[in-house]
Amino acid sequence: MKRFALTILLFLLLLPVYAQEKKPVVVASKSFTESRVLSEIIAQLIEARTDIPVIRKHGLGGSLIVFTALEEGSVDIYPEYTGTAWAVVLKRKDKAPDPLRTFLEVKRELEVSHAATMLDPFGFNNTYLIAVRSDTAKKFGLQDVSDLVGLEDELRFGWSTEFLNRNDGWPGLKRVYGFKDVGVRGMEHGLAYQAVGEGSVDIIDAYSTDGKLLKYKLAFLKDDKSFFPPYQGAPVVRSETLDRYPELEALLAELAFKIPDARMQKLNYEVEEQGRAFADVAREFLTDGKFIGDETRATGDQASRGGSLWEFIRSRIPITLRLVGEHLLLTGLAVVLGILVAVPLGIWLTRKESASGLVMGIAGVIQTIPSLALLAFMIPIPLLGLSMQSAVVALFLYSLLPIVRNAYTGIKEVDADVIEAGEGMGLTPRELLRHVQLPLAMPTIMAGIRTATVISIGVATLAAFIGAGGLGEPIITGLQLNSPRLIMAGAVPAALLALLADWLLGVVEKRLVA
Repeated sequence: MKRFALTILLFLLLLPVYAQEKKPVVVASKSFTESRVLSEIIAQLIEARTDIPVIRKHGLGGSLIVFTALEEGSVDIYPEYTGTAWAVVLKRKDKAPDPLRTFLEVKRELEVSHAATMLDPFGFNNTYLIAVRSDTAKKFGLQDVSDLVGLEDELRFGWSTEFLNRNDGWPGLKRVYGFKDVGVRGMEHGLAYQAVGEGSVDIIDAYSTDGKLLKYKLAFLKDDKSFFPPYQGAPVVRSETLDRYPELEALLAELAFKIPDARMQKLNYEVEEQGRAFADVAREFLTDGKFIGDETRATGDQASRGGSLWEFIRSRIPITLRLVGEHLLLTGLAVVLGILVAVPLGIWLTRKESASGLVMGIAGVIQTIPSLALLAFMIPIPLLGLSMQSAVVALFLYSLLPIVRNAYTGIKEVDADVIEAGEGMGLTPRELLRHVQLPLAMPTIMAGIRTATVISIGVATLAAFIGAGGLGEPIITGLQLNSPRLIMAGAVPAALLALLADWLLGVVEKRLVA
């Protein structure tokens, strides 16, 4: 008996160590092609060469969203750039030095202040370029960025959304070169090439390793004031993750300086212009470089754009069904929570008129917060992070206003004579609510629930930006690759889901008020 007890005690003592060893590593990426290719390379290398479980969180939002998730512990590894880490993550205002010193200072500050480290660079420098339509450059004699000064009103600027707001983007460029304030168009990075190709804009920001640069006829202006810092791509890893899996540092070091600029651009081109899957491109790179064996199978995300439309639809049926299930779970949990909280709250406010203005005001303010911003706010909150829980909480908050307002309005609009008659019959306040007010207010309450459900299904497509799944995944990938098929693969099911949910709730409403 004592031996059995000692065995159980030893098992309990070793259980945390065992659990720690088996904890998955979360490999993430930002929401553009190159970041996803690099993260897929990292994920497949770890899967092929170790027994560490890997979870992918591809296509997350901007730099701060991914890094916040890394600090919070929802992400273990993601590819970052020295210049981006300098200006955006570390918020350094001073000019970045030469590439080596920038890398070393970024690495040191991450280790000292953020419990993370930047491993050796991949080998390419993906700096920003200011790209101009070739005919525009010829017309105005543009060679340097300085040549744009004074032409702000004649040229149409189209910046990617992140470049538009980063210190190492348009705000800093405008300050250093002396551009005057001018209206610019913000757009998703992948769509900027289409815009400049169609002539909607004249100037865009580009990444020097973008695959699309091989397709479009653009002129690149020299950064004659050396504004842009070096942007060496490199893995950023949580220090805790390296403590748990020290073998990762040596493994990822094998990628150091193995991806020159031209090779990175080719990898991007294969995904963006040849329609190859991220996982296939990553696997081919790893097998060609002898990092993994030929027999290794890719397990990452796929994004095919080839074949007929029918073949595309048929090949995506299992994926779409999975995403629809995730979408239903997200919105279903959020709306049910909204009903459980907002309907009683709306009823209570009819008894506490003094609080109604404050509660409605708070719910209204929440409704005005941009969806992606609200999702991002969830990441640093303990027990949430990059997860389905964060998306559910955000969707729940969005559902409050229509439900609580309609519950309040529905109860308040019940005819006073009807209430008086019920009281005359001796009904208690609870009986009056149950048998008179709620039945009469049900159409209004259900209208609020239907509105909240449709809103939640639409907003839930943004949950993919924080790795919560759902039908937003193909939409985000489609935007990156400029693939209408992939965009429609997420947008059409989401729209149909909203219509179906509204119709089903309409059926429920008819039965409740019958």
